[in-house]
Amino acid sequence: MKLALALILAAAPALAQEADTTPAPLADEDGFSLMEEGMKLLFRGLMTEAQPALDEMSQALEEMKPALDALGKEIGPKITELFAIVDDFTNYDMPVILPNGDILIRRNAPPSPKTNPRSEPEPKAEPQPGPNGEIEL
Repeated sequence: MKLALALILAAAPALAQEADTTPAPLADEDGFSLMEEGMKLLFRGLMTEAQPALDEMSQALEEMKPALDALGKEIGPKITELFAIVDDFTNYDMPVILPNGDILIRRNAPPSPKTNPRSEPEPKAEPQPGPNGEIEL
């Protein structure tokens, strides 16, 4: 970062000579025009220096895309199942780490049977025999 700033400041006089020869407006006429020009030069220099790193990161993400897609297909159904079980994260207290290393997450609200697939189903009424004594299963 310091190197970039030093290069920008060293190149500023050369850039100013190459720039158009129209006189810059005075600070009284156009506010902070000299500050604006300095900031523009600074940001142009930073973008020029950051561009190779951004290109490299983009290429790395492109290479990782197939692996990330496969991971999403494998983990996606499991995460959906987890969210169905958890119901709402506000129903849980903060995790507590026990002395033996176990992590305990207490539920502070009773689970709703509608959203918790692991809850016990309500018992069905006993089947009633039909007119001939048969019971439909």
